[in-house]
Amino acid sequence: MSVSRRRFLKQSAAAGLIGAGPLPVSLEAPWIRRSSAAEPVVIASMNGNWYKNGGKVTCVETAYRRMVEGKDVLDALISGVNILELDPEEDSVGYGGLPNAEGVVQLDSCCMHGPKRRAGGVAGLEGVRMPSKVAKVVMDQTDHHLIAGAGAQAFARGFGITIEDDLNTEHSRKAWLEWKRRSDPKHYLDPDRQAAADRRVLDSLYRDGLLNSRVVHGTINCDGINAKGEICGVTTTSGLAWKIPGRVGDSPILGAGLYVDGAVGAAGSTGRGEANLYNLSSYLIVENLRRGMHPKDAGLDALKRVRSNTVERRLRRANGDPNFSLTFYVLNARGEHAGVSMYPEDEDYRGWAGNTDRGFMKYAVCDRSGPRTVQCEALIPGKLASDA
Repeated sequence: MSVSRRRFLKQSAAAGLIGAGPLPVSLEAPWIRRSSAAEPVVIASMNGNWYKNGGKVTCVETAYRRMVEGKDVLDALISGVNILELDPEEDSVGYGGLPNAEGVVQLDSCCMHGPKRRAGGVAGLEGVRMPSKVAKVVMDQTDHHLIAGAGAQAFARGFGITIEDDLNTEHSRKAWLEWKRRSDPKHYLDPDRQAAADRRVLDSLYRDGLLNSRVVHGTINCDGINAKGEICGVTTTSGLAWKIPGRVGDSPILGAGLYVDGAVGAAGSTGRGEANLYNLSSYLIVENLRRGMHPKDAGLDALKRVRSNTVERRLRRANGDPNFSLTFYVLNARGEHAGVSMYPEDEDYRGWAGNTDRGFMKYAVCDRSGPRTVQCEALIPGKLASDA
């Protein structure tokens, strides 16, 4: 049967065989505007199903319970990550987070509310154990998104939030003092020399039991969807351990550490923040969801972008692949989800919070089946070793 040229072009365009750039609204994935109910689920980085702050439930279980009880999705997620922010054993988030190069704990956080189309964030916040709560106050009470440094602390104080002189625990302060003693105090050395020196120091601190793992860029991202299909997300962190004071990573930045589109989905990250920032990966992932990609494929596509854009020798292994960890957590409006990582296994995570299974990269999930930790999909086969 013959087909006219006009009809062929029309059919080809509809099938995505020709053309480029963003899809027109009529050709977007049909499920992103659906109004039917979703299967409630909460996902998070793997520490979201480990730490309990002395209680009986983890972050993802707390968030899921409160969400299905009818609490606002974002409020439920923040109540979950508060567990980690308050837990003195979790040294990458909140109270007891590993401090900057001067021994000061500086915290970052960002939250996004899908239905309200609003967001808030804080960066370099000192003296507040739960920065995620301050981020939400920024979202609810101001016309701004991001407030930083001394201004963020003054803002928190103005809303009656307790300010403490020091968020270090005995553990975090001891780790910092040993890092200070063992490392070269000149923080602006040649990058290759500094990277090698930092690795030697981390190895020695880990061997001597002063660090739970060699991970120095821990974070928690937590995203959820309720039965109404309402999607929200939050990310909170103490940032890169022993960073230059004032350094801000990806966690509080919209489109990097977190991005939510209430009609499409959510994405967040943990790992090397600078690599994520260069690519605004969470925004890219959500746009991939908008085009109909499954969460796994949307996240792996972002990792491919990061991999191709990593060109500095100090950030590459001998074979040219990235020498760092980066993981994304992805949730779409159907309730489908995935965790994707640069490598399936990173031995630097081996001792983190009892992660005894050789450092496999996982993510936390809680739904009607209960809380669990699931293996991430990896872009590059093999293990990222500490001597890479």
